[in-house]
Amino acid sequence: MPEKKKSGISEEKARRIAVGATVAGVLLVVFLIAVLIVQFVQIGVANKRISDYQSQIDEYNEMLEGDREDLAFWKTQPGLEYLASQQGWK
Repeated sequence: MPEKKKSGISEEKARRIAVGATVAGVLLVVFLIAVLIVQFVQIGVANKRISDYQSQIDEYNEMLEGDREDLAFWKTQPGLEYLASQQGWK
């Protein structure tokens, strides 16, 4: 008599598949967490750079405003007379 083939998987195979799937899931979660940590660090670095650039922009704007005030003085009559006297005029 022919032997019947067992259709389906044995308990040992099912256990191995479950363990493999669990390990794969855990590795995927660990990998995704590592990617998130790297992304958060990169976001923090980018925000620090933006903050540094903004402070430099503010500093340059203050310097520019001060230079505008100086330019306004040098365009007045007393400013022009002072510059002329520094160059030996009068």
